Order: sequence, then C-alpha cells, then structure tokens
Amino acid sequence: MTTEPSASNPVLTEEQLSRLRSYGRAVAVEVGDTLFRVGDRSYDLVLIDSGAIDIVREATRDSPELIVAQHGPGRFVGELNLLTGQTVFLTARVTSAGVMHRISPDSFRRIMNEDPELSSILLRSFQARRTLLQGTASRSIEIIGSPLSSASLALRTYAARLELAHHWFDADGAAGIALMQSAGVEASELPVVLLGTEVLTRVTPGHLAERIGLSYSRPSGEQVDLTVIGAGPAGLAAAVYGASEGLDTVLLDATGPGGQAAASSRIENYLGFPNGLSGSELTGLASVQALKFGARIYSPCTVTTLDSRCERLRVVLEDGTEIHSRAVVIATGAQYRALPLARWSDFEGAGIYYAATEIEARAVAGQPVTVIGGANSAGQATLFLAERGSPVCLVIRGADIRSEMSSYLVDRLLADPRVTVHTHTEVSALDGGDSLESITLTNRATGVSSALPNTGLFCFIGATPATEWLTGVESDENGFLLTDTQLDAAALGDTFASLGRVPLPFETSVPGLFAAGDVRHGSMKRVAAAVGEGASAVASVHRASGVHP
Repeated sequence: MTTEPSASNPVLTEEQLSRLRSYGRAVAVEVGDTLFRVGDRSYDLVLIDSGAIDIVREATRDSPELIVAQHGPGRFVGELNLLTGQTVFLTARVTSAGVMHRISPDSFRRIMNEDPELSSILLRSFQARRTLLQGTASRSIEIIGSPLSSASLALRTYAARLELAHHWFDADGAAGIALMQSAGVEASELPVVLLGTEVLTRVTPGHLAERIGLSYSRPSGEQVDLTVIGAGPAGLAAAVYGASEGLDTVLLDATGPGGQAAASSRIENYLGFPNGLSGSELTGLASVQALKFGARIYSPCTVTTLDSRCERLRVVLEDGTEIHSRAVVIATGAQYRALPLARWSDFEGAGIYYAATEIEARAVAGQPVTVIGGANSAGQATLFLAERGSPVCLVIRGADIRSEMSSYLVDRLLADPRVTVHTHTEVSALDGGDSLESITLTNRATGVSSALPNTGLFCFIGATPATEWLTGVESDENGFLLTDTQLDAAALGDTFASLGRVPLPFETSVPGLFAAGDVRHGSMKRVAAAVGEGASAVASVHRASGVHP
C-alpha cells in the first residue's frame, strides 16, 4: 500500500522535486536499512527517488508495532519535529531498495529560508502529519495520571499545548490500571510517562521536555541577537518578527507556549478570523511560524536572573546556563490570581482551573460549574462550557456585567438559558472531599449566602505581573514594567544620556531591554494589542542596535 495524495502527502512536480534534490545528497538504500529510529536527536529530511519506506510506531507495553504510513517515489519523509527539535518518536525502515536524497538539518533550514514555495509545501504537510499522528502515533508517549491531580493536569496541558503525539490514560480507568500494573508503577508515582519500554515516574513538564529534546541544551555563554522571555502572544510575535528579519532569536517560556491566551476557549474579535479560533490554535500556529523563520523555542525553561552589567545582556536560566543577548524582550505576562479561601490549593487541578479548554471541559462534562470574573476571558469560558453541556454560573464582583466585557459577549451570555449571571457576588467558601463538590456564593450587597453543587470553578480574576525574578528595572507600584515615555529623568539617570538618546518605544530603563504585552504598565490586555506590542518592540530592537531589516 502507498499513502494516497493528501494534505499530508502532496504530489510534487518534477521541477519541485529537482529543486528539493539540489539541497541533498543521493544515497543508495537496501531493504532493512533504518533511516532514523525512535530516540534519535535529529534526522534528515528524505526524498524518495526510487524504493519505498515504512514509517513505524514501535511496539509498546499495551499495543503492537503499527505501520502509520508508507511512502514511495516522489514522496518525502519528515515531520514537524524537524522544526521543533523533538527527539524522533517513529522509525523509518526501507522496504524496497532504491535511491534517496538525504537533506541534512542545516540544508533543510536553508530550504525554509531560501525557497518560499517548497517551504510552504513542507510546512503544510508537516502540520497535517502531526494532526494525523495524534491518533495513529499517540501511543509513542503514554501518560498515566489522575484527573484530580494538579501535577497530572500540568503535564497533560503541556503535552497538548506543544501538540505532542501522546495518549492520556486515566489512572482510575480500567485501561490505566492495567497499564500501571504492566509497567509496575504505583499511584504514589503518578504522573507516569511511558516512552516505549522506558518508564518515567513523577514526571513534570520539565522532566518530559528534557527527555524528548525540547529543553534548552546549548553551551552556556551562547551569544544571540534576541532573547524573548515569555511565549504568549506578545512573545510569539516578537520571535516571529525578530527571526523573520534575520535576528538569531531564542524564545524561552517557563510553562509552555501560549500564555494566558492559550487558556481562551474562543477568540472572536481577532482580526482576520471572523468565525473565531481558540487561543491554543492561534498560539500553536504562531509557534510554528516562529520556528519556520528559524527561532528556537524552549519550554519549560525558567529564567532566574537578567544581568545588564555585561557588554551584552546576560540571561541566566534555572540550571545556571547563560545566554548573552544583544537585546531582550520581556513578555512574561502575568500570573493567575487565586482567592484567599480555605482549601483553595487542595482543589487546584481537582475542581479549580485557570483555563477552559477541551481538557478541563471533559473533566466537568454535564456537571454544574462556576466561572469567576468580569472580563472577556471569563465570558468566553462561560459560553464554551455551556456549549459543552454544563449549566454555568458566572460570578462577578461588580454591579455591571458590561463594565469590562465586550458587548457581543454580554448579549450572548444574557440570552443563553444555560447561563446564570450573578453580579455583586463573590465565592466565599469551598467544600468537597478529594475534589471540589460545592461552593458558597455571597451577595456583597445583602450579605445573603447560598451553597450550590459545583464540580468546576474556573477562575479568571486577573493576574499579577510575572516580574518577581527581575531586579534593577523600573516598574510601577504593582510590578508592571515602565517603558519609554512612562520613565522620568530620575529613573533614567545618566544611562541613556551616555548613549545620546532617550528610551525607544517599549524600551525599559535598561538599554536594550524591552517589555511587551501584559507585563508592561498600561498594556491593553487584549491578544491583538499584545501581538502589536511584540512586533513593535522588535522594530525598536533594530533601531537600538543600528541594524535595520
């Protein structure tokens, strides 16, 4: 069988094939040769001139070996990890002898930079293949966790955000129990990740990233043009524009690409998407776009220090690794706020959530839930959960739902019979066993309280800036970073005078250090605005360095 032409397996013209061959070297292959295998750190893009290749998901503890694709002459073999750097999770075996062109990772990068047509064809194919592999190759990474565990939820969310081909097993379900017995692990060792025959216990996103090649692994002291800290919309925009304009760009994020935007179930007021799209879709596409232009994305990757006393800004990671950068854009956004209620931390991941995506919606499907917050993110989450069958209470401390929320959302919420809006109200108590079972609402005007059954509490009450790691940079009283005209002469001192200029747009009190998105004082707190700020910050990077695209 040969894979039929499709979005994942396009038919190339002879002229396109000729151009693609020019980037590689011809090699003869024999039946049984392995071109790459599970666990390889990198591999070549392969163009088949003659012969055939099987793409195989190797056997796991609970499933036999599976052929996920078969390719013959005129087809190419490669996947999205050629861009992301993820270790190989499938094996390529030659099933019919022939001649193939092997295109090295460096030559593949040249295609991305030099040939827009081939670049577009390859990229669309890789994205389509990754979507298909979420089903056929999902057993390459098997995650066993408890739906009532914040650690398991964090790992599952990380895998989903990075679109890793993986399969989730509920530790309380029959399949999960059988797999745990097969792997010889106990509930106390959850979450567990199975990579073929390898068993990883008490796995964190950082642990998994290191194992599959997605953590920062460059030599300490590497010099780059631009380091972007934070991979929300502002950081992703900065990485896309920086890399597309020729800057050697590194993007670091402490949790996973997307930031708070990835938690949005649906964004309908973003330019160019009249039917709306989820935050994870938007930021996922932006991540691929940044990778296409040559940006390197590492996550989770925590920055602990930024030192401006060197010739280049020195970014220090949690493990002590240093990156020396000509310019830095801080786009770390803000951290979710919690309510000061008893047992709040007990229920995080077990009934309390800071995002409303398919993962959380499945955990509370059809059950009564509550959303806290009065801004657009809370309204979007409320409609999303209601559409998936849950009766939803929207709780707002203020007296007017329209004060912070877009009119189109308010109209939909008030018209939806599955939604009950409580204004001038707050959540005053939580109750449950291992997971959240009920909450108490208190009317702030009358003081009257009532207990309601509740299996999911979705918290969208704002955030504090993620700047606690940063010193020596001017900020407002709440920690949001001050930039350009927000900085007075006293804050600047002689720093910029010695350079003969004033701070550029989005530049902080430290020359070469820029801030964009929610972390910046006065930001609009909208996805489109954050994207604009990230792009504009890169324009200032060019002006500060005297190098223009």
